[in-house]
Amino acid sequence: MSDSDAPTGGPTRREILQYGGALTVGSGLAGCSDLTGRSEGANGESSTDTYSVTMAPAGEVEFSSVPQNVMVYSLLYADMAVAYGHGDAVNSLGFDAEAGGNTLDAYYERLDGVSFDRDGLAQLNTGSEGVNIDEELFYELDSDLHLVDPCLVLSFDGWEQSDIEEIRTNIGPWFGNNYSRSHGQPPEDCRDDYQYYTLWEIAEKVATVFQARSRYEELHAIREEMVETIQADLPPETERPTVGTVIFMEETFFPSRNTTPGFSNAHVRPLGVADAFAADDVTYETSYDYEMMLEIDPDVILHQYGIASYYDVGAIRETISEHPVGEQLSAVENDRIYPSGNPVQGPIMNLFQLEATAKQLYPDAFGEWPGYVHGEPYPEIPADEQLFDRQEVAGIIAGDR
Repeated sequence: MSDSDAPTGGPTRREILQYGGALTVGSGLAGCSDLTGRSEGANGESSTDTYSVTMAPAGEVEFSSVPQNVMVYSLLYADMAVAYGHGDAVNSLGFDAEAGGNTLDAYYERLDGVSFDRDGLAQLNTGSEGVNIDEELFYELDSDLHLVDPCLVLSFDGWEQSDIEEIRTNIGPWFGNNYSRSHGQPPEDCRDDYQYYTLWEIAEKVATVFQARSRYEELHAIREEMVETIQADLPPETERPTVGTVIFMEETFFPSRNTTPGFSNAHVRPLGVADAFAADDVTYETSYDYEMMLEIDPDVILHQYGIASYYDVGAIRETISEHPVGEQLSAVENDRIYPSGNPVQGPIMNLFQLEATAKQLYPDAFGEWPGYVHGEPYPEIPADEQLFDRQEVAGIIAGDR
């Protein structure tokens, strides 16, 4: 498959897997305690004259006020901005803002008062002739903050570290970490000081950027409670299904590991599944035909980007079931091909995607997955079958708690 073979006008699978997430600029090494100059204000917001936040690879970044005009490349940072009450600060997304916005809309539809206005958002790259960002776009957007991993941009053709420093000096700082997505290797110039974080460690740091520490803590507590509840009710390991995470394009299965470190697996890894592809050296270039998939034959197939995104998993399920080899797959025979979440997930997305995956994998323990129609919002689930309280989350985001 060539880099120009993009699904529905979006990025190619290679681009999605390689660039959906992450140089060394600035100084300092980040940890959970690298949050300084913080004091709590009204509605859980923090207030201070000057404060700093530290995260590799940007190092320590100092702020005189909460950023009001923010460049965003990946959905996880847009989702964080919304979670912390600053979705209106976002001025861009890496790929198609309509597609990314649809994904966020699908989840936010179930949270009263929560929305993301994507009208007028700049698209940072086309995704058609490789992946790149025009340096002039940085000047046009004139952002207070680039919530983008500078190492990711350094990996694009034509970008050098001097360009990264120019943007930081002339426009605004960088603050992002995307190679934590799958603990991938950043460009060579970045490797010595790069660090990997969990989704919620990144979320904590971004919350401090937006001076919304209390919102983070309350959302994180909901996530921890949900994980604790799920893990307490998991069946014995011998009774858990083998799970294969894939993207299906052009009669070909492109697998991804689902138990490895990184925030791309933050909605699957806590569920203790057996990774169907664990025995293989899987990279973003790995592909399987029908025969190879039948040889592996996972009990469950999770199709990435399946909720209001690039792929119609219902149509894909039908295509696979009509193939003479595909119809023999256990996941087809047992109707266990499911639309899975977006691996570039922020904290709100993670709550929904954890719930969905728990229901898809363990319906006896957590209730049946109600099914999903491509392009529709996240399905409505009766209150007594929800794994987290929608009104509580909406209230946190609104700053009402």
